[in-house]
Amino acid sequence: MSSFRPTQGPTSEIAETIEEAQHVAAALRENIGMVVRGKPSEIKLVVAAFTAGGHILLEDVPGTAKTVLARAMAGSIEGSVPSRVQCTPDLQPLDITGLSIYDQPSRSFVFRPGPVFANILLVDEINRAMPKTQSALLEAMAEGQVTVDGQTRKLDSPFLVLATENPLEHAGTFPLPEAQLDRFYIRMRLGYPSVDDEVDILDAQVVRHPLADLQPVTTLEEVRRLQQSVEHVYVAPSLRRWIVSLVAATRELEASRVGASVRGSLTLDRLSRAWALLNGRHYVVPDDVEFLFPFVIDHRLILRPSLNGGTNVWQSCLERAPRPGQ
Repeated sequence: MSSFRPTQGPTSEIAETIEEAQHVAAALRENIGMVVRGKPSEIKLVVAAFTAGGHILLEDVPGTAKTVLARAMAGSIEGSVPSRVQCTPDLQPLDITGLSIYDQPSRSFVFRPGPVFANILLVDEINRAMPKTQSALLEAMAEGQVTVDGQTRKLDSPFLVLATENPLEHAGTFPLPEAQLDRFYIRMRLGYPSVDDEVDILDAQVVRHPLADLQPVTTLEEVRRLQQSVEHVYVAPSLRRWIVSLVAATRELEASRVGASVRGSLTLDRLSRAWALLNGRHYVVPDDVEFLFPFVIDHRLILRPSLNGGTNVWQSCLERAPRPGQ
């Protein structure tokens, strides 16, 4: 792995920044783990995406702690503004972005911000909202701003969309368009806990939910520095070329009707840096990229129904774009 390390170590200032970031990320993971039991790997992936400044799509059946995870994330950050949207077919775009209403005393229109003006936005059952309502999130997720009545308004930083959807129910749902899916850094599942972990959950909730006792372990300013610290993580030129080659390989597969966009390369690069940071390194190694590749790319592909390659897709991409040095 030495060939992927920078020739010179980080400066003392950068090293201090990275050390602080690792401490903040570890504190977030530990705090969320007090509420979401038995899912350390999944929590680590969510914190990595948050560190990278990306949005997360949790696709799982009801009762797997998707909402609890979002609330625990918000509750771990002092001063953060959480918000929640329960998606239904009659939900309108302005119900998310906000709208201008006429104020009689001032005889002028006053903007009333919608739930998107938050630090952590939980969009519950996003696939129950109509496509035009889903599209209301596109600008917010990609650019950190919304445009209402011709006026653009910046969102607060950090801004995280944590959306959930139930993959089993199709009645009354609307598939997420490709442009919407492309805005999510990762799509993942939490899954059911083990028997032992589920017993722990029962024991922990005899009196009340652990969320009631959750205390913040970091601040908004520390989270901003955490996200900025990703810029100081080194990616070797050979690894950056491999990232691009892996993503480009998805466009050349026989099973792929539409491959991943350039946003897939950008996401894999930045998320790999965040993952390295959470693993105590200031540089990325090939294992980081290979592990994250399916989480970043899976929801960005459109496979041919007759040639649905499933897990073979990732192996095919690795064969087309082998690791550096192989």
